Amino acid sequence: MIIHDLITDTPTLADLCERLAQHDFVCVDTEFMRENTYFPELCLIQIGNEDEAAAIDPLAEGLDLKPLWDLLCDNEDVLKVFHAGGQDVEIVYNFTGRTPHPIFDTQIAMMAISQSEQIGYANLVESWLGLTIDKGARFTDWSRRPLTERQIEYAIGDVTHLAKIFPRILKKLIKTGRGAWLDAEMEKLADPANYANDADLAWQRIRSPGRNPAVLGRLKALAAWREDEARRKNIPRGRIMRDETLADIASHPPKKQPDLAKVRGLSNAWHDNDIGKRLMKVLDEAEPLPKDEMPDKPKRGAPLGKEGALVGDLLKLLLKIRARDIDVAARLLTRTEEMEALAAGVRNLPILEGWRYEVFGKDALDLVEGKLAFAVQNGRLKMTHVDDVADDMAAPAEAPDETPREPAGDTAEVAE
Repeated sequence: MIIHDLITDTPTLADLCERLAQHDFVCVDTEFMRENTYFPELCLIQIGNEDEAAAIDPLAEGLDLKPLWDLLCDNEDVLKVFHAGGQDVEIVYNFTGRTPHPIFDTQIAMMAISQSEQIGYANLVESWLGLTIDKGARFTDWSRRPLTERQIEYAIGDVTHLAKIFPRILKKLIKTGRGAWLDAEMEKLADPANYANDADLAWQRIRSPGRNPAVLGRLKALAAWREDEARRKNIPRGRIMRDETLADIASHPPKKQPDLAKVRGLSNAWHDNDIGKRLMKVLDEAEPLPKDEMPDKPKRGAPLGKEGALVGDLLKLLLKIRARDIDVAARLLTRTEEMEALAAGVRNLPILEGWRYEVFGKDALDLVEGKLAFAVQNGRLKMTHVDDVADDMAAPAEAPDETPREPAGDTAEVAE
């Protein structure tokens, strides 16, 4: 494999992207800093395939990243491979308003061929290639220039290793026939709607304090205000105010600005500073949340109660058994809240559709309806259909052996 020097000029980048565009896939990774800024600060981009790889310096003066964005977002013939790529995709979206497509995430793929739910990259490399990654450069300041040779070598390794692992994962997915299981998950990862930071929708990421329209209206207004403040100052939104503090103010709004000093999570300075004045203005102008914006009620049937909770526990046990038996991550099959809804009588659930129904949902529904039981066979917990057990019990017993047997011990004397 050819490892190029750090790319800092547009012609070299354009030539690299033109060559990579001739292949079926390209592996991508980024290094960024986001501890002190609203948007993550892109510091390095690594890209490559089985033939060549390079690191690109987005901070290099005069470098135009357009050839890279065109390859990632417009070329539908090249599959873009990431590992745990959510934040990488977010960065591309922040620069371009587009997302890489088509896309493949090896962390998600591992859920379909193993019981690993969120396998880290170091563990992935160790399990597939038997290599131990040097983690020393992982937490360095990627924004500092010049980058050291050790940093660049570490960073490029993220795509060179992935270029060897991806074909093996793909081969196993094809062999198991589980590639289709991941289609929806990959499309979800590439959906631009996941990365559009609409301030008016920011409140939906915060745990809603009930369903009171007035409270939710204040929550929406405060969340949008916080987004605008954080963007303007280019700092993380949590530096303005934590989610729980924002939700608390929405539920129990202070009457006057000096009361802000009594709010847990805010400093005493809020009682008379400018940001406190802006917050109070937002509260004063907040309107109740319109009916058409109210969040959907959770999918629930009848209250679970004690018996229903027991059924929920049985479903969790069933999930563990099925995940173990077919070697798949339980999280890919379903989530706890979905099983609880099934136990409570809800039937319009993803678990009862498509491949999830065939792999797990059908048995889960049978368990809820009393058609499935558990049994221990050879010391291993198994699922058993009640009808099968009944058939076994109804089968005619094996005819007894009619061969005469000698009495045990001394022969007894029979009276005439």
